[in-house]
Amino acid sequence: MAELPDLTVFAQILSRRFKGKTLETLEVSIAKKINVTAKELKKALEGRQLINVDRVGKTLQLSFSGSQVLGLHLMLRGELVLIDQDEPPRFQILGFHFEGGEAFALIDMQKQATPTLNPEKVEVPDALDMDIDYFRALLAKKRTVIKTLLMDQHKIRGIGNSYSDEILYHAGISPFSIAGAIPEKAIKKLFKSISTVLDKAIKEISEENGNELRGELRDFMVIHNPELKETSKGEKIQTGKIGGRKTYYTDKQELFE
Repeated sequence: MAELPDLTVFAQILSRRFKGKTLETLEVSIAKKINVTAKELKKALEGRQLINVDRVGKTLQLSFSGSQVLGLHLMLRGELVLIDQDEPPRFQILGFHFEGGEAFALIDMQKQATPTLNPEKVEVPDALDMDIDYFRALLAKKRTVIKTLLMDQHKIRGIGNSYSDEILYHAGISPFSIAGAIPEKAIKKLFKSISTVLDKAIKEISEENGNELRGELRDFMVIHNPELKETSKGEKIQTGKIGGRKTYYTDKQELFE
């Protein structure tokens, strides 16, 4: 599943390539997950100029002229691909065809990627926007496992399974730690690790993608990587399950209970 760093880069690429262009044709191949009919969606967006593309939490939001916004949640297997031919790509959900012939598509072999016309605003802070006071209060007295809390999109937006492991390893905190048991010093370190890990990942993915949509990249990850048996420090990488999701960690990460 695409997380905050991937989506940030996707938004940047789409903005660079399509910002200011008019959407001539919107192909709706699969409409079952859209919150309006295919006809309503086409009417709302076709002929409008793309003003900008932003990442909001774990979604992309395409802002068009006329105050129309299309939110895209890629879900587990959704992807964005550039179209360089007339025939739509396999598993297309939506195809965006702009003036001048450039186009891209939302695809998903599971057909779960979700477009939403004019999504409601969410007040939950983004992982890169929240302040330390909010984060400290969020953890206080919580009996929730810290990895679960970091992935809770109702509390913090943008972090998923992969980057929660990376962040906790960077902070030296076990993913099985109880949030409310983490001491102040470790909370500050964890808070700093969130921005450090995510900003670094954005830079890595941006450099690798260039101006193309190459999909999710994970090969630079230091612990959430099935091909690694140990960290660069020689620590054995362990695996377990938290909330049904595979978790990567080491015994060197401190457990707070």
